[in-house]
Amino acid sequence: MTEYLQVSVAYVGTDGQALRALEVRTGTSVREVIEQCGLLDQFQEIDLDTNKVGIFGKLAKLEQAVEEGDRIEIYRPLIADPKTARKRRAA
Repeated sequence: MTEYLQVSVAYVGTDGQALRALEVRTGTSVREVIEQCGLLDQFQEIDLDTNKVGIFGKLAKLEQAVEEGDRIEIYRPLIADPKTARKRRAA
């Protein structure tokens, strides 16, 4: 018997944001969930070879299997280094 898991995928892009809930089979990878959720079609700027991904704020590998209730997050590249930006603001 195949088990199914409830997971979600979140992305905040320059042109909007999205949160998708999905039901996937046990053993589904982070990459497979992202491909199934439709965000790659909606947000053309997402490139899984460059964008980092995480689960609940912790970096994750695309090959990692998801677990029940996971929220997969697709991160945009940083525009500026946070340390450099703080130093500029402090100056």
